[in-house]
Amino acid sequence: MDRNVETFRTLNLSIDISKLPTPIYIVDERLLEKNLKILKDVMDKTGCKILLAQKAFSMFSLYPMIGRYLSGTAASSLFEARLGFEEMKGKEVHIYAPAYREDDFDEIIKICDHIIFNSFSQWKKYKDRIKAAVKEIECGLRINPEYSEIETEIYNPCAAGSRLGITIDNFRDEDLTGIDGLHFHTMCEQNSDVLKRTIEVVDRKFGKYIKKMKWINFGGGHHITRPDYDIDTLIECIMYIKNKYNVEIYLEPGEAIALNAGYLAARVLDFVKNNIDIAILDTSAACHMPDVIEMPYKPKIVGAGEPGDYPHIYRLGGLTCLAGDIIGDYSFKEPLKEGDILLFTDMAIYTMVKNNTFNGVNLPAIATYNDEDGLKIIKTFGYEDFKGRLS
Repeated sequence: MDRNVETFRTLNLSIDISKLPTPIYIVDERLLEKNLKILKDVMDKTGCKILLAQKAFSMFSLYPMIGRYLSGTAASSLFEARLGFEEMKGKEVHIYAPAYREDDFDEIIKICDHIIFNSFSQWKKYKDRIKAAVKEIECGLRINPEYSEIETEIYNPCAAGSRLGITIDNFRDEDLTGIDGLHFHTMCEQNSDVLKRTIEVVDRKFGKYIKKMKWINFGGGHHITRPDYDIDTLIECIMYIKNKYNVEIYLEPGEAIALNAGYLAARVLDFVKNNIDIAILDTSAACHMPDVIEMPYKPKIVGAGEPGDYPHIYRLGGLTCLAGDIIGDYSFKEPLKEGDILLFTDMAIYTMVKNNTFNGVNLPAIATYNDEDGLKIIKTFGYEDFKGRLS
């Protein structure tokens, strides 16, 4: 109990952690707003527009706050587009997908004001339906500059054989009538020096097409709100393209909006020993933080360190039958006890949007925290949520 209370004092949160319905995601609205103010400052200084990429963070109860700062939402599917349209009212709704389902497209036309196509064949297939729409829709093409500094292959959209975007060898000048913009996405959790080098390639390969456009979208992967991020270089990149081609600039980061703004609280259920002390938690890497396995990466825990930092070392494991449902090895100042609550950091992004009910493991509750309301539980889940996905 003392350790738990101290954990939240460290975070400046006045929460009795012992009463939390673990597992639970907690998004600190103060930290979210801090990120949004940084992004708004970039918008104000450059005149660019920044969109929330919902694939990373779709906590729509906070869309009214996000909408006070950003220009709108970016979607990867009809459902994401509809969520942005309904919950961030009056803001821009952009969509891009590798291909569009024909039975989705009429609704996409109704709710989106920017539609980006992955190929000339998709543009050709749908352009007449867009022209017939009762509202104005701006259309774009995703380009692939065949340049990326992403080292993990699964996240590299410019890898050889990538299905994402049109390469310069496959770009057709004669099919640009009705195209208002170009879009590229080449980055993942990277600083602005990578963007600068990417811009040089995009400019060299696609400059003659950019000059015909109204806008260009720099995509996502910009860690703008990370403490070591070089915002001056980002501004330089934006202004370079904006001034050279007289185009509007869009960015659509996902992680930067809620980076380091959320936590996942989980409780210790039991201990086993197999060459190392193992603590079983009421959460799961496979179910509640899939990127721990997929990226892979190891999240930080408040008050814990790497093995060797503190005297008591544990491997933290999840609830599922997956042998690899392991969060990682950590060290603690004091031995863990059954019932202790651990607080994982940076658990707002790619958690709620990717979690699942494998093995019938329940989903974490979702909560917010702010100075005025304190802790507010937004949603809890149960058996019907698990059953409702099945048949």
